Amino acid sequence: MRTVLTMLVAVCLAGFPVYAQVPVAQQSVPPPPAPQQTAPVVPAPVVPPVPLGARTFTAPTGAIFNVVRPDRVVDFEMVIGYLQAALEKSTDPRVRAQAAGWRVFKAAEPGPNSTVLYVFLIDTTVVGADYGLGRILSDAYPDQIQEIWKLYTGALAGGGSLLNLTPVQPAPLPPATSPPVTPALTPRPAPPPP
Repeated sequence: MRTVLTMLVAVCLAGFPVYAQVPVAQQSVPPPPAPQQTAPVVPAPVVPPVPLGARTFTAPTGAIFNVVRPDRVVDFEMVIGYLQAALEKSTDPRVRAQAAGWRVFKAAEPGPNSTVLYVFLIDTTVVGADYGLGRILSDAYPDQIQEIWKLYTGALAGGGSLLNLTPVQPAPLPPATSPPVTPALTPRPAPPPP
């Protein structure tokens, strides 16, 4: 019995030393993570908050798209007439500066659902000035603003889109290379007759 017990202990111990006697350096322990290089934190540029509903530009050129119901084109164009007169008669230097670059265009092609697209193209913008029609029209027509505003909002088929446009500076072209010059081929003299 003692022999069986000794053999059993030897068999049991024979399997365990493999795990128990492996030096720590040989065990598969992952190495500690290398210290990571972190990029310096760059704060976001400070952009002044834009008031809700304000139509201001931050670029030298801007565009505002107005989608107008086809049955209300006359009303919208009447509002444009009021706007242009308000811009012309304003004594506010900022509004006068806005008027200098403000042009109105009507697209020849129909818009979605047969709407009519009007584009306000402002070149050069007064950066930070409010290009919303409400303020300009109410300053010029304080007694009529309610009627004018009803014409304007009734003519729109949806909210307008404002775009800030910056000129594209094309990348410089590579230097022009001329094709390789090949020497002119000169005819070889004919070999002498045999």
